[in-house]
Amino acid sequence: MKAETLLPLGKLDPGLRSPDDSLNLNEVAIDAATTESLGYQTLLMEETKDDPFQVLTMAALATRRVNIGTSVAIAFARSPFVIAQAAWTLQKISNGRFELGLGSQVRGHIMRRYGMDWHAAGPWMRDYVNAVRAIWHSWQTQSKLEFESDHYQLNLSVPLFTPEPIDQPNIPVHVAAVNPYMCRVATEVADGLRLHPVCSPRYIQEVVNPAVAARRTGFEICLKPLIATARDEETLLQRREIARQRLAFYCSTPAYARAFHLYGLEDLCVELAAASKRQAWDRMALMIDDEVLDEFVVVARYDELAKTIEQRYAGLIDRIEVSIPIVDEADKESLDQIVKDINAIR
Repeated sequence: MKAETLLPLGKLDPGLRSPDDSLNLNEVAIDAATTESLGYQTLLMEETKDDPFQVLTMAALATRRVNIGTSVAIAFARSPFVIAQAAWTLQKISNGRFELGLGSQVRGHIMRRYGMDWHAAGPWMRDYVNAVRAIWHSWQTQSKLEFESDHYQLNLSVPLFTPEPIDQPNIPVHVAAVNPYMCRVATEVADGLRLHPVCSPRYIQEVVNPAVAARRTGFEICLKPLIATARDEETLLQRREIARQRLAFYCSTPAYARAFHLYGLEDLCVELAAASKRQAWDRMALMIDDEVLDEFVVVARYDELAKTIEQRYAGLIDRIEVSIPIVDEADKESLDQIVKDINAIR
């Protein structure tokens, strides 16, 4: 199993950040170099408050070995050409170490935050990824762009706006998914699947695996689980409660409801959705009991984390995102061993 991490490395666990926690751009190069030294396979940047492509440029320039990628960039907020160009440039800057993770986002954000039209996400993502690949192909072969689909008609190639071929043009594309339809789309057009934290081991086994049964050789299943981990029990309890808050938010989101319905938690999803509309954020975590928490969150001390991950996910996924805050040298030593142990899981 390959270990991934998420910027920033040295703050509160980025997978469990509070809404007020922001990325310190002055520490990106340091975090990236630390990630590489610890043996992580991939360094990822999610799209929240900062543009991931610009941040990853700094990370690429500060590293030589570790892969870098988006986890995820919002596809439908950009045209396929804009995404294709950003990825092509980062592939050049990183000397072939970039991978493009794409997510659809939900209807409300696409329409009300990005101001874009909305279409059914699965078919749209299929056309989107194929359009990006067609653009890359036209650049690499210096041939005329000809791509037609239900969502895109691309046929304009102008020398001034056409990049030169590059040495490593095969940029891996991963598609983020929760529901089976998007999982199947990923197997058709992408090189990997990036599962949401709400995808429990049971959900992967019973829902995701049948949906990706036709996946090709080399297709990778990646997961960013909610993880609460620490060196000591006191800190672990604190981080467990942070994870409970994030899980409540996910459970309130209708687009992720299917992962919770598998456990008969339909009523909880409805109650949390109503609470989120009232912005009762502090009360939402109280609605997540310990049984639900332990089903969806990896909770373990540092010395037990790799073993716990193996017990939950071995045989189900190929890569796992583990973002652990480094407070002191002891944390760094612990993380070094954790990464080694995770990379050794078969």
